[in-house]
Amino acid sequence: MKASIYISILTIGTSYSFLVKTSGISSRPSLICSVSSSKSTDNSNAWWKNYELKDAALAEETRPNFPILDNTNRDKPLIYFDNAATSHKPTAVTRALLDYYDQSNSNVHRGAHSLSQKATALYENARDSVAKFINAYQREEVVFTSGATEAINLVAFSWGRGNLKEGDEIILSAMEHHSNIVPWQIICEQAGAKIRFLTARDNGVDLEEFRGLLNENTKLVSLAHVSNVLGCINPVKEIVGLTKENNPETKVLLDACQSTPHMPIDVQALGADWIAASGHKMCGPTGIGFLWGKHDVLQQMPPFMGGGEMIDQVYLTHSTYAEVPARFEAGTPQIAQAIGLGAALEYLMAIGMDRISAYEHELAEYLHKRMAEIPSLRIFGPSPEMRGALVAFVSEKVHPSDLSTFLDIEGVAIRAGHHCCQPLHREFGVSHSARASLYFYNTKEEIDAFVEKLSDTLQFFENLENGVKCADDEDAFEGFF
Repeated sequence: MKASIYISILTIGTSYSFLVKTSGISSRPSLICSVSSSKSTDNSNAWWKNYELKDAALAEETRPNFPILDNTNRDKPLIYFDNAATSHKPTAVTRALLDYYDQSNSNVHRGAHSLSQKATALYENARDSVAKFINAYQREEVVFTSGATEAINLVAFSWGRGNLKEGDEIILSAMEHHSNIVPWQIICEQAGAKIRFLTARDNGVDLEEFRGLLNENTKLVSLAHVSNVLGCINPVKEIVGLTKENNPETKVLLDACQSTPHMPIDVQALGADWIAASGHKMCGPTGIGFLWGKHDVLQQMPPFMGGGEMIDQVYLTHSTYAEVPARFEAGTPQIAQAIGLGAALEYLMAIGMDRISAYEHELAEYLHKRMAEIPSLRIFGPSPEMRGALVAFVSEKVHPSDLSTFLDIEGVAIRAGHHCCQPLHREFGVSHSARASLYFYNTKEEIDAFVEKLSDTLQFFENLENGVKCADDEDAFEGFF
């Protein structure tokens, strides 16, 4: 009868120990194995020791606005490197939410009483903030949604159902988030249209490959502005230009979830027909996002959902619909969340998106260079000069989920999984990856601590793989990884 093995991981500083308890035919006492991953390497002369970020003051100025960053994680200082999944919220946003509920709580639009008028003003002011943030042509082009997923589905089910037919083609890439693949699969299956996929490449969309996919049947191009795995910044202006040159009537949708929080966005300059964005990745609350669309394009789209708010007149035989954007905001909207998003965007604009973008470029370059020095890592995405502030990576030594768990023990929060990009991972020959993603409140010191803990954790798993001799040879545990 084979003995069962139970493992309990303990941590002391940067050393790991594990307890191996055996049960079964043997009544021998539990065994204790210990591995220290600490290294005695002298880094005093390393290039990064005296490296300075030009605008390190940005993080110093803004971190006090984010109380959660003062928290500890398992009694260790919190290092939060999961910003591509969601960002933290400044006190300006949490105060705006509380102030709404404490002082202005009411349903918006059509209410004659003062609270309703006050709530409506706050809600519509938030729309103005979004329009200003992205340089919309007019405020009516901003549609509040529950997030980017709903925004993309709105386009798919409103515009797609009415415009795609058998034989039509749309162009996506294999690097897309599932929310920019699945809705189009559903619509194309219903309409008989075809999806053509660009290859997922480290450097992003290849313009020659893209040019080769465009033809007279192309009705839509829908692509990520910045990949949430590769960190590559796609050449969207060139993509829009080639698309409109091929056929001015072909529409372009940009998934801007990983660009709007990190760089200036000017929809007039980009030239796309729609962009979809998520509020919670850009200091806003969860449950809110927006769709921006050119006004004439939105005007031609039928409602996405039916109900209150989105109507003009309702008869027993038929209904007429409100003008945009109300046409697409059926029911009681996410009032508090929209107000919180407005506060978040005003906060970001007060800092300056140019400043945020420049500092994050410094962070991205430094993070990539530090991680590139770890020999066992495979890093996805382009060179550090051409990427957003995130790095996805794998190591043969450890599964990404195990790596994330062990880093969490050391106070470091990263993301592990397929990041809602299974096709991309398949093209790169892996099922999952780990991802460290930064925001403007992160620091060089946090990157240094992360790289040290990452190196130590990888060394720990390498030691396990090589086997560890325990105190009792008969029931010795020899690394099972």
